[in-house]
Amino acid sequence: MTTDLQNPALTLYGTVWCSDCKRSKKFLGEQRVHYAYVDIEEDADAAALVERLNNGHKSVPTIVFPDGSFLVEPSNTALAEKLGLTTRAKLSYYDLIVVGGGPAGLTAALYAAREGMDVLVLERSAFGGQASVTERLENFPGFPEGITGGEFADRLKQQAERFGVELVQAVTVKGVYREGESVYVRLSTGGEVGARAMVIATGSNYRRLDVPGEAGLIGAGVHFCATCDGPFYRGRDIVVVGGGNSAAEEALFLARFASSITMLVRGDALRASQIIIDKVLREPRIKIRYGTRITALHGEKKLAAVTVAGKDTGTTEDLHPAAVFVFIGLSPNAEWVGEAIPRDAQGFIITDERLMTGCPGIFAAGDVRRGATKQVASAVGEGATAALMVREYLRHARG
Repeated sequence: MTTDLQNPALTLYGTVWCSDCKRSKKFLGEQRVHYAYVDIEEDADAAALVERLNNGHKSVPTIVFPDGSFLVEPSNTALAEKLGLTTRAKLSYYDLIVVGGGPAGLTAALYAAREGMDVLVLERSAFGGQASVTERLENFPGFPEGITGGEFADRLKQQAERFGVELVQAVTVKGVYREGESVYVRLSTGGEVGARAMVIATGSNYRRLDVPGEAGLIGAGVHFCATCDGPFYRGRDIVVVGGGNSAAEEALFLARFASSITMLVRGDALRASQIIIDKVLREPRIKIRYGTRITALHGEKKLAAVTVAGKDTGTTEDLHPAAVFVFIGLSPNAEWVGEAIPRDAQGFIITDERLMTGCPGIFAAGDVRRGATKQVASAVGEGATAALMVREYLRHARG
């Protein structure tokens, strides 16, 4: 399901303090399902509607769909089923399991499927990975006018399906182990699935600030996805943290909605590509503060203030934006492999020149791998390479 900012697929009624509301909002954002959010503590009509649907109780989240049906305090599994997502594999054993449905994972899957393998892709979020929530890919070869991240993700998914790849989403892999000549993964939905080989392409997530007050405000004024949450701050003042390509591109996207954007950059200059820097400098709604970092976030139910400090002066002051969007680098999604697969000190998976990990038959590609360039084009290339290396591995194993 793709994101349509003008036609939300559903309405989520909740409150800023509700942890289940935050979880549901996060799940919908990960699945690229656009929704309208209404705070029942600020909208009397919405509160009355929720009470009417729940026999006089203000139960949140209450999620109402276009056909009039609704879910109350749903689990992620129940929400996935309502959205029609495929959450269970058809088989118990495959030639290849690909964990991660971003550009690297889907490319590996479709290349392997073209070789005649039975391929399963397991994705916890939406297909397309980080690329799917990128407002626009400007530097991917073959698209001279650029392409939106959502459209790029949809095309990759359709191509994989055309070659017979089985796609399962809203499922988290909890662990991996090798037994005999096979590899097995443990799933959040219960049970296991096995294969002759595996490609890990779980990508990475935006790093957090790790400052006081952050944890309790995630989803309540602190965000990591501009396309997911930016539209909720139309006409408001926003802070963007970071000075690289991601921060600059997301700031430009947020400028569509916000009345003003303040970029907080720790260094003395933006680290983005020059073409992106030029666009940022031309945008009148974006102001840049160099040599500035966040030291604390404040607020009980929602973000109230941001304490910032100057790198040179050490002086602090409080800002009062409606939201903070954080883009300060990436952390690999590899905790789930545990001790089964060697990783470096930062948690990235270590591979050899064949993209094979320290565990025979298990390969890694894309942003989760040590040495990856964090570019969509290179992730696609690594995915194709991983599939070809899997082919050679299985051919040798048969011999």
